[in-house]
Amino acid sequence: AQCLQCLLSPLMDLCHVPATREKGWYLALMAPNVKGPNYAWLDPSRLYCHPQGFQDCVAELLQPFQGDAIDMVAGIDAMGFILGAAAAATLRKGFLAIRKAGHLCVQTAAQPYTDYSGREKVMEVRTDAISPGLRILLVDQWVETGGTMRAAIELVERLGGVVAGLLCVPTGVAAICIENSEGGKWIQERYKCSHCVPPRLQPCFDQHQ
Repeated sequence: AQCLQCLLSPLMDLCHVPATREKGWYLALMAPNVKGPNYAWLDPSRLYCHPQGFQDCVAELLQPFQGDAIDMVAGIDAMGFILGAAAAATLRKGFLAIRKAGHLCVQTAAQPYTDYSGREKVMEVRTDAISPGLRILLVDQWVETGGTMRAAIELVERLGGVVAGLLCVPTGVAAICIENSEGGKWIQERYKCSHCVPPRLQPCFDQHQ
């Protein structure tokens, strides 16, 4: 597999668009960690600054769901808000924010989880937005260990929403990358998933190279 580090661009050129835009070309706009182990190994948010890169990222995330009946898009606090809101606007659907605990002033359902760094947290969602059978596309920036996304799935399903499951159920999970961790595989085995990483680069992402 071609090393991801070989693709990463040291400079941000908002005007440059490759003549041939292969799947995931915008991944080269992401920035590697320069601050040490207390931070994530990669910063995907830099690609959102590139107009064409951001548009292509959202379009590729949504491509597998073309023709599917999606009622609402839900994004996970906090970086999932960016991709989720963009996906909702593209689909002309409503957007539901799944929040970290303590921010919502209305009735909520809560779910504890362990995030990618091993920290214990709680997420919440308002109880008045999800009705039984509502078909929801769950969006986050990244799925590393899968703990955060799995907690969001449990929240949605507890309230009667449909995330995915059988082949006849159209909605599911979308993220820039879904790593082949134990949790990532659990999600991909059970839900319809979409991500932007070409197969040749997946090993680099899985190994955090």
